Amino acid sequence: MSQNDNEGLDAAEEEIDEEPAPEGVGADPTTDPDSGGDADPADEEASTDADAASDEPAEDAVAGDATGEDEDTEAAGPAFDEDVMPDEEADLLIPVEDYLAAGVHIGTQQKTKDMERFIHRVRTDGLYVLDVSQTDDRIRTAASFLGNYDPEGILVTTSRRYGRYPAEKFADAVGARARTGRFIPGTLTNPDYRGYIEPDIVVVTDPIGDAQAVTEAITVGIPVIAMCDSNNLVSNVDLVIPTNNKGRRALSVVYWLLANETLDRRGAEPSFALSDFETEI
Repeated sequence: MSQNDNEGLDAAEEEIDEEPAPEGVGADPTTDPDSGGDADPADEEASTDADAASDEPAEDAVAGDATGEDEDTEAAGPAFDEDVMPDEEADLLIPVEDYLAAGVHIGTQQKTKDMERFIHRVRTDGLYVLDVSQTDDRIRTAASFLGNYDPEGILVTTSRRYGRYPAEKFADAVGARARTGRFIPGTLTNPDYRGYIEPDIVVVTDPIGDAQAVTEAITVGIPVIAMCDSNNLVSNVDLVIPTNNKGRRALSVVYWLLANETLDRRGAEPSFALSDFETEI
């Protein structure tokens, strides 16, 4: 164990979204497209705004239960916890230090049996550490998968506040479609809904917060790629990208790499910098 185990979160673990509630639970039949009603655009906008407010991180927001740090601490530089993968010589898309600086490896203080195979170890503060080499490998695999699809057939969706900007940037970069904020029930299942779409594959930021999108994708037989933290269940996910899916920087890094790798698989020139995907606080 490194001395950093006892120092709590490093400087990358600063802004963590709360766990959003799954969509579509107790939906009002007057605004739920699956009930045959036609949602009013004003209602959709209000719902999205309300959703954005509801998943604002609490004052002591956590990844698991560990507190974040402020910008002054970030400026001082991260105290890296380097034991994040079994193979120290693994060939990664970016230096391991860059993954660490973004907190991609930081799991929660809970784990599911589904995610055990992606966990490298547990820290003395109870946080599970995700295997960065598997994160890197799954980004490559997901990019190869996405490269086989028509860009407009790819849908990326996220209810997480910190996932919205990088998800939209990813969609712009690869030519995909994005639905961020509240995922309107019936988007994939109700042809009578004016916002109905028929994608070929769905990318979600979190199977918990994006449960409505995952459920509808499974219902219509669309494969799902999901960014999954140590506390996620993945029974309805076709391809898992293990990562901290709550942190601002972590989501920016993963979406950035996924976009550039997808473009590379298509034979296009990856031309985006990480700064293009970073969400402002």
